[in-house]
Amino acid sequence: MSAELKRDYEIGEEIGRGRFGVVRRCTSRATGEAFAVKSVDRSQMGDDLDRELAEVEAKLAQLAGKGNPGVVQVHAVYEDETWTHTVMDLCSGSDLLDWLRLRRGAPVPEPVVAGHEYGAKADVWSAGVVMYVLLSGGALPFDGETAAEVLAAVLRGSVRFPPRLFSGVSPAAKDLMRRMMCRDVSRRFSAEQVLAHPWIVSGGGARPLEQTT
Repeated sequence: MSAELKRDYEIGEEIGRGRFGVVRRCTSRATGEAFAVKSVDRSQMGDDLDRELAEVEAKLAQLAGKGNPGVVQVHAVYEDETWTHTVMDLCSGSDLLDWLRLRRGAPVPEPVVAGHEYGAKADVWSAGVVMYVLLSGGALPFDGETAAEVLAAVLRGSVRFPPRLFSGVSPAAKDLMRRMMCRDVSRRFSAEQVLAHPWIVSGGGARPLEQTT
């Protein structure tokens, strides 16, 4: 475990576990405030792309929470040779578990719904859904009253940003989400393109949006 993480936080009991990582309770040594820390073992991931996607998810969660009080806040990210540790708000019970489950790709990725091969860009699509949920305060980009309606919305692939939910979200952030959830896989961003997008590079700030191909 990262020496810097242990320097700043006292690590407590395990409160959740996933395929590549574990979630533990932790306490700030400076303030005594309780948080959760999700630790992902990148060495257990199959290839470089999986590791890049883990980096994308941590950055998206951290940037999406900035200035959005209704969103689970990421307070720090620590990395060492094999682990990424994300310190975030401590949610009780199912709230934390639901949030972690969502971050791993709910709803079902579009290629699976459409019957296409599941590839690397399906994970980018899922990360785009996560970003949308975080910035909207919990809304899904593809919704409906029934499962069939949700699947139909996924297949249509039209991403909308209702003003009541996204009035404070920058054009750059919306542009990135559109590119990550693009229905056309050939035009959808790769993990490398996500990391190079102005919204990520500028730390989620208001840097003017440049044309990205």
